[in-house]
Amino acid sequence: MNKRTKRVAGILIAAALITDGFTHLYWATGNVWPAHNDRSLSLAVLNMVVSFGPLVTLPLAMLLFAGAAIALARIDCLGRVGELIPEWVLQMGTLAMAVGLLLRGLAGIVWILGIGADTSTTFYWLNLLAYTPACLALAVAAALLAFPARWQKALA
Repeated sequence: MNKRTKRVAGILIAAALITDGFTHLYWATGNVWPAHNDRSLSLAVLNMVVSFGPLVTLPLAMLLFAGAAIALARIDCLGRVGELIPEWVLQMGTLAMAVGLLLRGLAGIVWILGIGADTSTTFYWLNLLAYTPACLALAVAAALLAFPARWQKALA
């Protein structure tokens, strides 16, 4: 894999995680757009009723921002700040992202097949058209980003 591909993968991951992080920060304020209320937001996003309060959404936002920082540090976009993060932390963080996104993507496929998700719900269609494809694409991007340089040289 060339350096440009790795850079595009890192920027794609960071952009998605930052966007999702800001969405969670927005929800932490008590706003529920694009839904009409907490219940409909929860059902559309998670297919179950759970809290979207600050105690839930703020830690998730911070985790998403940390993932974005790891992706950007992995492609040397954070300058000296990125140099402070040990390589093993970047590697493990990137692998954790890849595995987590892959697991969510695989769960999404199960839901698409009609197991655990009613095909008439908003969640089903959001999962089919947005959540699962995005998670699978980001899982591939994270796997590309996590691919150690020494393996790249060995395969070349």
